[in-house]
Amino acid sequence: MGEPLRQPLEPRTPYPAATKRKLSSELWKHRKEYLAISPFYLLFAVFGLFPILFSMYLSFQRWDGIGVMTFNGVNNYRFMLTDPEFWKAVGNTLLIWIYSTIPMLFSALVVAFLLNASFVKFRTFFRIGYFLPNVTSLVAVSIVFSTVFSNNYGLLNYIFTLFGLDPVEWLNHTWGIQLAVSFMVIWRWVGYNAVIYLAGLQSIPTVLYEAAKIDGASGIQSFFRITLPNLRPIILFTVITSTIGGMQIFTEPQVLVGNDGGVNGGGLTIVLYLYREAFINNYFGYGSAVGWGMFVLIALFSLFNWKMVQGKGTM
Repeated sequence: MGEPLRQPLEPRTPYPAATKRKLSSELWKHRKEYLAISPFYLLFAVFGLFPILFSMYLSFQRWDGIGVMTFNGVNNYRFMLTDPEFWKAVGNTLLIWIYSTIPMLFSALVVAFLLNASFVKFRTFFRIGYFLPNVTSLVAVSIVFSTVFSNNYGLLNYIFTLFGLDPVEWLNHTWGIQLAVSFMVIWRWVGYNAVIYLAGLQSIPTVLYEAAKIDGASGIQSFFRITLPNLRPIILFTVITSTIGGMQIFTEPQVLVGNDGGVNGGGLTIVLYLYREAFINNYFGYGSAVGWGMFVLIALFSLFNWKMVQGKGTM
């Protein structure tokens, strides 16, 4: 069989000059509208797009922030994958995420149910009260919690001594540091997620509960057959946002135990490790590589959580 006959390609028609003039006239006609929205795009380009692209470029360079950049290939990424401290930071971050996110989301769900219950009085007051920790200064929260978990004069140790128990050196143990950081995350984000769950609960039609009650369904059956399926998109949203936020914990351990993560590096999270390498040790190229490594980890972990919450066959 011979080769199929190929039709010669027709030369592309040049872009009509009239169309160009029409596009230019349309841009000029709506110049005021474009000028009005331009500040957002300019700010995004300067403070959003440029840092992203520059950090990608920087991750392949060796630079101390002052001298001349030198191309370093993929050595920054290679060192990151073989650095035990990087993987220790990843492990610490995952442990703190597990300690904080699971009880936080469960507590938020319980609080949302209570706030949605008809027997609760002053519900608006409680909604504001639960949301207040989220707008409190994170540095102030970290300082307060550092006094609560203080080894010598902490509030928790004072309560322990009242009951005849020995004081615990919370900040001298890896698990104590991670527990203190987790409590800070829980305290700050329970109210925020409770408000989101509350909005989801109030969007469920009451006729579904009335129909289930007529059919003789118990409260537990209504929860698992009506409430939980209808709340699944909300739960998915909170899990994904909590995953992204939990993997970027920085201020809590930095204020609580310092830039090295405290004793045995128990509070050394990924972002704290990035900050230490880039802004304390002046390895800006390596810090950029860690940032992109963290981006990949967050994307993979978010995808994993999404699949876990969504269930099989719903991707």
